[in-house]
Amino acid sequence: MAFICFALILLSSNAVQRRSWNSAEQLVVEGTTPIQNFFKQSVKLLVDTWDDYFYLVDVRQENRRLKLELDSFKRENGLYKELAATHERLRDLLMFKEAVSRPAVAAQVVGLDPTGWFQSVVINKGKKAGVGLDMPVVNASGVVGRVVSVSPNYAKVLLVVDQNSAVDCLVQRSRDRGMVRGQSAQVCRLDYMVKSGDVKEGDVVITSGLGQAFPKGLPVGTISNVKGGDGTLFKEIDVTPAVDFSKLEEVLVIQQAESHEGKIDPDPPMH
Repeated sequence: MAFICFALILLSSNAVQRRSWNSAEQLVVEGTTPIQNFFKQSVKLLVDTWDDYFYLVDVRQENRRLKLELDSFKRENGLYKELAATHERLRDLLMFKEAVSRPAVAAQVVGLDPTGWFQSVVINKGKKAGVGLDMPVVNASGVVGRVVSVSPNYAKVLLVVDQNSAVDCLVQRSRDRGMVRGQSAQVCRLDYMVKSGDVKEGDVVITSGLGQAFPKGLPVGTISNVKGGDGTLFKEIDVTPAVDFSKLEEVLVIQQAESHEGKIDPDPPMH
């Protein structure tokens, strides 16, 4: 280092006196310039590395901030989608309520049967809201079930897919009668349909209105399989429920009938 400083002083002192370097000066230049260049590049590299480090720190912080903002937007978007879906379901439920000429109470599904012995759900309306035993429960898609237990603020609804459930029904197209009973979580069966009955896959099954439990014409399901029923008087008929019970969230509890029997259009449009 001392040699480099001496060489620089020597070159500086002779810079004014000569226009060209002598042999000694050329030797000094050839020997010291690469060293100077090395130190210059080293310093530049160090400065660039230092600047890049702080730049990367800033970028990392900016990325972290943007990620938090993106997560926030995703949460808000999910909330808006859920609100829109709820609004759509409630609108359909309100339209369905207007089609039924009986008073009805809207309720939310808040739980499943705690015993696990029945296909049933718990709703957040009870005696205080006018809910009573055996009241029919529906949603915009069709028949859900009936109330089998009630407390001041809650009620248990036995679903039509439960084996203890039975709803008197009609085949919408042919008007043949039968009894829809629960069989499993996804399938019901249509009992007491005589072999001469006009029924086929794709037929819609609706409530008959008999017994004044369910208003006439509510969708119960669609026939998915028909067999002759060997050795019996009746056909073996599977029915796919109109309601998707895996997505059941809001329902209507149809209250006591008015002075005239509450009915809806016997052939309502399917939802």
